[in-house]
Amino acid sequence: MDILQWIIIALIAAYVISRFIPTKGITNITVQEAKDKFKDKNIQFIDVRTLGEYKANHRPQFKNIPLSDLPTKANKLDKDKAVVVICQSGMRSAKAAKILKKQGFAKIYNVKGGMNAWF
Repeated sequence: MDILQWIIIALIAAYVISRFIPTKGITNITVQEAKDKFKDKNIQFIDVRTLGEYKANHRPQFKNIPLSDLPTKANKLDKDKAVVVICQSGMRSAKAAKILKKQGFAKIYNVKGGMNAWF
């Protein structure tokens, strides 16, 4: 293989690896750990599922801000408080956590397994 092929392979490998490295300031937590945080008044709870999903099944502590609305509505949240994000499986909330991190939130918790793991 020539040098260009090695560079392309290295770039692809670096990209794939970067997708699995946790982002600083984002912590994955279990459902039980999320429940334990309900007592803390300095934590905001955000459900990033669609409104229909939220209405069908949600926890009252979580405020619904769909993932598609989060980039524009995150400014309504307090950046000085920690944020717990949840979705159905944990994938959208992981994306939401990265959006919040880019917008300056310092302490973000993503619920592993999302609502699927709640029961």
